[in-house]
Amino acid sequence: MLSLLRLKNFKIWRDTSEIPMTPVTILLGTNSSGKSSLIQSLLLLKQTIQSPDRTIHLNLGGDEVSDLFTFGDFHNIYRSGTKGKRAFELAFQFERQNMGERVSQGGFRCIYGTDSRGAIVIRELILSSAEHHFRVKRSQRDAYALYVDDETQTRGKGRGFAPERSIAFSSEAIRHLGQDGELVEDISLAIRRELEGIVYLGPLRRKPERDYVWNKSKPGEIGSDGHKAIDVLLSSALIRGEEHRQVIDGVSEWLRRMDVAEKLEVRQLGGSNRYEVVVHRDGVVANLRDVGIGVSQVLPVLAVAYFAQRGSTIILEEPEIHLHPLAQSLLAEMFFYVSREREIQFLVETHSEHLFRRMQTLIAQDETDTNTCSMFFVERDKSDAVLRPLDVDEFGAVRNWPPNFFGDSVGEARARALARAKALARGQRLKEIAHD
Repeated sequence: MLSLLRLKNFKIWRDTSEIPMTPVTILLGTNSSGKSSLIQSLLLLKQTIQSPDRTIHLNLGGDEVSDLFTFGDFHNIYRSGTKGKRAFELAFQFERQNMGERVSQGGFRCIYGTDSRGAIVIRELILSSAEHHFRVKRSQRDAYALYVDDETQTRGKGRGFAPERSIAFSSEAIRHLGQDGELVEDISLAIRRELEGIVYLGPLRRKPERDYVWNKSKPGEIGSDGHKAIDVLLSSALIRGEEHRQVIDGVSEWLRRMDVAEKLEVRQLGGSNRYEVVVHRDGVVANLRDVGIGVSQVLPVLAVAYFAQRGSTIILEEPEIHLHPLAQSLLAEMFFYVSREREIQFLVETHSEHLFRRMQTLIAQDETDTNTCSMFFVERDKSDAVLRPLDVDEFGAVRNWPPNFFGDSVGEARARALARAKALARGQRLKEIAHD
């Protein structure tokens, strides 16, 4: 699980400061405020470690099949107008848990710049465990110097010490570290697993088809647009075993609680390899294509919550899209309960007042607390993004809520009352005139 995130000079962010991450982390804020940039920093690292090129320092994307996001070039990432060296920094800390107990922890910090040709290169990479940190720093002519902890004397220097995929020291650097080399490899492996465990579902999910071809296999991922969600449901329903059933059973349960559907069912069309997904509600059975779009849009959200491997970090953008208020609020409960039951971390970007209010209620009811669920408000201060941790008390009240983000409910009620009073007064005056 990610326990801390920090960005410097990345897109709109001058410096986020250290952002504490909890099992459920909620991002709220205005449009174009910087919420998505926080998410994109992790996607950038994930697609970098998945690159087939080991020597790459940062994979900026461009492959529509394998990449999660296309970032352009250094100028599209680096926050322009910043004084000093032209560089940006990505950093995070993580901890691995087993049955709720922390078994390991580590950290990643990397500073990126450009070389003489304008290509992005690593200026400095620091990998850390609970006890030690290891650093490679770029010097002139593409050479890298190797340091351990706070040593000022380098362990070695050369082009062969250049890092790989942002998270790993080269084999030559590992050899120079001697016995410490094994620890560095363990840290890199833990970081790789943490990034590979990130599952991303974007705000635009694919619309359903009337039927689907299923090749009787379990998909490896759900896709950033949720296009593999139906394959996940098919494999869950049709492959024998309690482990496989958990996805479709979990999805059906939350659809029922959200009052969206009573259950889902998978039906084979004749003896073919084509299947349809049908929705049961109020005694009516309908093809998924023929029900409200809210069902198809929330299906990938629910499916990924039960499909992702234990220990994964699920990143969701606008999971509430096309859902009615009750269903939106119950998403908050789903995040909390699934996170606890399956040791899943949720990082959620949302505009839903109903989701937010239900999370407040869960805190007030002592179902959760701010150590389990943290909420942040992101806003613009001229050209800078500013992140404000919401200060939530034990009753669920926010002490530092930004004014009018969800509208002025008190002001709206006052305006309606005033309009009603004026209408009543006008009606009374007309009666008096008629009587006279």
